[in-house]
Amino acid sequence: MTPVRSTFRSPLPRLAMVAGLVCAAAACGEPTVPTRPAQTATAWREPPAYAYTLRSTGGERELIGSFRVWVRAGQVVRAAGLDAGSRAVLRRSPTIVPTIGMLVREMERARREGADRAEAQYAAAGYPRRITVDPSATAADDEADYEISDCTPEARHHGAG
Repeated sequence: MTPVRSTFRSPLPRLAMVAGLVCAAAACGEPTVPTRPAQTATAWREPPAYAYTLRSTGGERELIGSFRVWVRAGQVVRAAGLDAGSRAVLRRSPTIVPTIGMLVREMERARREGADRAEAQYAAAGYPRRITVDPSATAADDEADYEISDCTPEARHHGAG
């Protein structure tokens, strides 16, 4: 039988090696993504009938310009271009202008799909006054910025008749 000799080994070299591997793995890992605040669905509810002004900018999209929009039962019933560019947009695509509810759903869908930016700012009256969607901060011309103003609930429909 061979005698067994006990030797004392310090744990320091192993600890140093493990610490070095952890640091190396952290340095070579995925880039850090800035944390975003918790994002929840909006509490805003679309009224049965309302009118609003939309200024749509950003990106290379067809919906660019300023519009006055009349909505009833969740559908745009009339949209008027407020400048030459928006009037041209409506001539090409008369049904392109969304309701505020559609804009909110676009933002919420972008959040679910992991957009780099999908946020809203709300007016004191409760409706979103600005909605910004940017699927990829590193991609050019994919962002959308919507400014909403003059949102007024209507007891009856004004506009198309």
